[in-house]
Amino acid sequence: MDFGMPTLIENHNLEENIALCKELKLQFIELNMNFPLYQIPRLEKIDYLTELAEKNDIYFTIHLDENFNVCDFNPLVADAYMETAARTLEVAKKINAPLLNMHMNHGIFVTLPDRKVRMFEEYQEEYMASMRKFCEMCQRTAGDTDIKICIENTDGYQSYEKEAIDYFLQSGIFALTWDIGHSHTSGNVDEAFLMERKDRLFHFHIHDGFGNKNHQTLGSGEIDLQQRINIAHECGCRCVVETKTVDALRRSVAWLKENQYMQA
Repeated sequence: MDFGMPTLIENHNLEENIALCKELKLQFIELNMNFPLYQIPRLEKIDYLTELAEKNDIYFTIHLDENFNVCDFNPLVADAYMETAARTLEVAKKINAPLLNMHMNHGIFVTLPDRKVRMFEEYQEEYMASMRKFCEMCQRTAGDTDIKICIENTDGYQSYEKEAIDYFLQSGIFALTWDIGHSHTSGNVDEAFLMERKDRLFHFHIHDGFGNKNHQTLGSGEIDLQQRINIAHECGCRCVVETKTVDALRRSVAWLKENQYMQA
């Protein structure tokens, strides 16, 4: 089971992230497209990324922008995200990145006197048409590669998102990411949905949590980490140790070694 690290804001460039990855004997870095350093024009410097990966004996995964929204009702916006996904897939193919991680965008809602109406649910036909278009593009672009696009749980999947995910999972290119900290802070509302599709779990984000806080150092919170990591191991998943600071990552890796998930 491979363990990796997220892009950390305390590290000012990719080389600093790689140095920490090597120090901690992790296998990969998840490049986060929320950061300006990892936008498409930079990711498309294929030779640079490939050279760094080969020189340091690591690999990369890619986390799509959390605002990613191919279902935006403005076609200009939706097309920009569609192109972003297509070009990111091309990068992944060239640098041998095994996966892209993505969030489902809930969309906006309208507040009525007695309830909130989510626009994607109200206009679900348009929503699903966009999702089908996205799925077809991903299949076409990925071709016969083994790349996976892994859909991450956040604060609870909406009903229309579950329909879209099940549509995606009919294709071999899509799989699931289980973020165990997000599960904890949302009252494990997505756990049953994920476990019913356990055979499609491909990726984990692991961090501890307590109350409504997550991204905490492993071993410092309330999550049954052993149970979660054992599922990741059983499913053959790789795990991003998704803490937000260098210190928390170091202490989390120490916890993994102490508990014999990693070699000391």
